Amino acid sequence: MANTYLQRTVGTPTNAQKYTYSFWIKRCKLSGGTTELFLLDGYADSSNRAKIAFNSNEVFEIWNSNAGSFTFQLSPPRKFRDTNAWYHIILSVDTTQSTASDRVKLYVNGVQETSLGSTTYPSLNDANNTINESGTTFSIMAYGGNASSNDFRLSSIMSHIHFTDGYAYDASTFGETDATTGIWKPITEPSVTYGTNGFFLKFENSGSMGLDSSGNANNFTVNGSLTQ
Repeated sequence: MANTYLQRTVGTPTNAQKYTYSFWIKRCKLSGGTTELFLLDGYADSSNRAKIAFNSNEVFEIWNSNAGSFTFQLSPPRKFRDTNAWYHIILSVDTTQSTASDRVKLYVNGVQETSLGSTTYPSLNDANNTINESGTTFSIMAYGGNASSNDFRLSSIMSHIHFTDGYAYDASTFGETDATTGIWKPITEPSVTYGTNGFFLKFENSGSMGLDSSGNANNFTVNGSLTQ
């Protein structure tokens, strides 16, 4: 996906207070300390954005901003430098939770990350989640404010990308431990409700790589040459 990105425009959400973003990724090349590389970007404008990206130190930057201020921010110190491994990443957001630390959760290979660095949690019932706001540009593998630039592209393989609008799920919804090998593996047909803006990208149709398999027809436009 080094020269490819996918985009769609978000519609009116089922519930802007809750969402889940789940995906599998295998990095093909590290950043080399040069720039941030995007896995996800929700872009309304430069002051209203959401992103998941690897920074120049190969650690995650995860945040959402509204009117130029962070509504939430996670800065886990864990480095993702293994180009031979598959990572299963889940960001689960539910701002209706009474406990602040329950409002944003990050899972890696089935385990919730608890070492999150400098952390900002959203306010109770905050609905300013840019990634799921009507009119936002939802980008995968690109920065929405400059999608044509290769500088922000992550060289990787991705699989089983899920987004659920209005529903916050944990890791066990999308993955399970193999009884024989002990390896964390995907549940290929998870039992989830996708909501209005939800989607499931399998990349199984070589003639339509941006095809949504959730039943919502929230298809993505593929820019560049995406290899199946």
